[in-house]
Amino acid sequence: MAVNKASSKKISRVAAALILGLSIFALVSVLYLSGALDFVEYKTYDFRVRFFAEKDRPSDSISLILVNQASLDWARDERNWSWPWPRAAYAEIIDYLNLGGAASLSFDIVFSEPSVYGEADDKAFAGASERYGKVGQTVFFNSSSFVTQSWPSGLAKPLFTVEGAEKLPLELNIENRVADNEFTGMVLPIPELRNAAGALGNITGIADSDGIFRRLSPFILFDGKAVPGLSMSALIMDGNGTDIAYNGRQKTFAWGPYTIPVDKSGKALLRFRGSLGRYTPYSAAEVLQSAAAHKAGAVPALLPEDFTGQHVFFGLYAPGLFDICATPIESSYPGMGMHVTMLDNMLRGDFIRESPFWAGLLINFVVVILIAFIALASNRIPLLATVAVSAALLAVVIVACFAAYKFGLWIPMAAPLSGGLLAFLAGTLYNYATEGKQKRFIKMAFSSYLSPAVVDQVIADPSQLKLGGEKREMTAIFTDVRSFSTISEALGDPAKLVELLNHYLTRMSDIILANRGTIDKYEGDAIIAFFGAPIYLKNHASLACRSAIKMKKAETAINKEAIDSGLINNAVMEALFRKGIITDQNDPSPLFTRLGVNTGDMVVGNMGTPSKMDYTIMGNAVNLAARLEGVNKQYNTGGILISEYTRAALTNDEFVTRPLSRVRVVGINTPLRLYELLDLREEAPPELLEMAKTWEKAFAAYEKRDFANAANIFGSIYEQNPSDLAAKKYFDRCAAYQASPPPAEKWDDGVDNLSEK
Repeated sequence: MAVNKASSKKISRVAAALILGLSIFALVSVLYLSGALDFVEYKTYDFRVRFFAEKDRPSDSISLILVNQASLDWARDERNWSWPWPRAAYAEIIDYLNLGGAASLSFDIVFSEPSVYGEADDKAFAGASERYGKVGQTVFFNSSSFVTQSWPSGLAKPLFTVEGAEKLPLELNIENRVADNEFTGMVLPIPELRNAAGALGNITGIADSDGIFRRLSPFILFDGKAVPGLSMSALIMDGNGTDIAYNGRQKTFAWGPYTIPVDKSGKALLRFRGSLGRYTPYSAAEVLQSAAAHKAGAVPALLPEDFTGQHVFFGLYAPGLFDICATPIESSYPGMGMHVTMLDNMLRGDFIRESPFWAGLLINFVVVILIAFIALASNRIPLLATVAVSAALLAVVIVACFAAYKFGLWIPMAAPLSGGLLAFLAGTLYNYATEGKQKRFIKMAFSSYLSPAVVDQVIADPSQLKLGGEKREMTAIFTDVRSFSTISEALGDPAKLVELLNHYLTRMSDIILANRGTIDKYEGDAIIAFFGAPIYLKNHASLACRSAIKMKKAETAINKEAIDSGLINNAVMEALFRKGIITDQNDPSPLFTRLGVNTGDMVVGNMGTPSKMDYTIMGNAVNLAARLEGVNKQYNTGGILISEYTRAALTNDEFVTRPLSRVRVVGINTPLRLYELLDLREEAPPELLEMAKTWEKAFAAYEKRDFANAANIFGSIYEQNPSDLAAKKYFDRCAAYQASPPPAEKWDDGVDNLSEK
């Protein structure tokens, strides 16, 4: 029946774990699919981006020419240029890159108005662009008034021809956003420049829902035209064709040697390489100075060959001039960097792919169900272990998501982490509401007579509290206070008596619990305790003996506190003196404890009924411990008697003992050796150790019936320590035997038959 109940309980907890896990999985999945977790997921993704950004080297085929503050200062001081510069300056740069054989030059500036320096200035710019043939100009979409809402008639610039256009995501069609007034149209360069350009590239980007730019479209649709992005136009000018195919099933664009994975909106997820400065940056002033030096026949700082085969981006980098956008790398990132990164990913072929939505659901399911089982299905796992295992599982998820990013895959992290945390919290609350109630009851019921360490082990395995018992070897202690009835009668006040008992029992019980013992019960002033259950302790005999010695040593402080506080008053001392229990009314030890300790097989368990049970011990070995407590007074010992069984169980020589007679106690016919437990060897004074050796000689002579020799030795021990009444008893006995020796046939090896309990 107990097995069936345990099995049923296990099944019910498994069912609870499944229900809990599936419920949390459903909740988190709804949040995941609805986009409610996007903000958190974006932050975890951005952390991955920053972690790996500078661990990969940027493409060597990309260079930058930047109009920085140093360039503006140089142009003002050396050429008397204010901003904006004359466009003839750009013509000088174009000619110099053309001389070096650069693969392309893309301007991240929209020249939407004629030059303030006149028509000739624009013609110089356009002429250099025509000579080179690989100058990319930019277009973008915005909500200003300087826009066109259709592709200019006769503008023959490279545009993509898209295979599978009917399957393209609607987000790629910019006209949908124009219709929604998000954009009002397209901003173009002036006719002279756009006609002279090798290609036009779109620089419009659309941020994610949290305002962060993480993706770019290879092209956008406008007026039925597939307008390439700025990075794509650079590759078109370098000889790549314009035929591009969309695979809606795989969500990829195939373009010549390039494969571009995109999301459901047709945008590519960029792998950032860190700050824009990691690419080869040149200042516009350096290029202009080098072009002038080369023209004058001098050696330039930058050789034309430095740009051979390079895709060059020209942009503004001076404060207040360049457009900024928030990216995973930094909140003020130059917009040109997005297109540089797009080109880098094209050349390296290492875009980031989003994992399929079902993969995120699967990971979420596995993590939530596992943690639900860890937190709830096994109530034998300590809380710290549950926390550690759950944390380790979530750490595996985090490491796996980071590793996946390294290999180009964005695996959702927020959903499994959120689900795992919710599963753990829900499982913990469930345990608290169910198992926690049982554990709190066990702790409350057992903490008063079990050590905290033992209580924790019982809580971890409540099955030990079933009705019934088991047989095991243990050690039992019985204690009793000498003449406590006399003390209670003399004390008179019941309240004072209870206070004295609580004072005494608390101190003594604490010592037992500190040594992992179990308090069986209190019987007035007596304590019954055992060691080795409910948790088995291999060194139960040693722990019991250590407790007994500590209890005797604690008597000094217990008595002093009781006398100082008035719990033991003059009336008590007078009563004890009159009855001869103490020889001096100033005796410091009115509370004198006798202890019996025995080791053997005992039955331990919950005895009683299912509604009222008592965790206790029984058996002959228990009865012997009780007898030994009373035998103390017959041998006038210092208070602790242990049996030969306990003595044999003390494998280490950690205690000082001395043998007493072999005895037959009431109710037990088999004679056994008694030992008086004197002290811990590590704490014993030298004179005690010497006395124990001397006692061994005396007792050996006694059992050999050499009473004269034994009497001399016992007598010397007593003379040295008049409080050693056991030595006095054996001295008197030896003296009597000298006067009237017992017959050899009745000596029975000195066994004493005890008639008192």
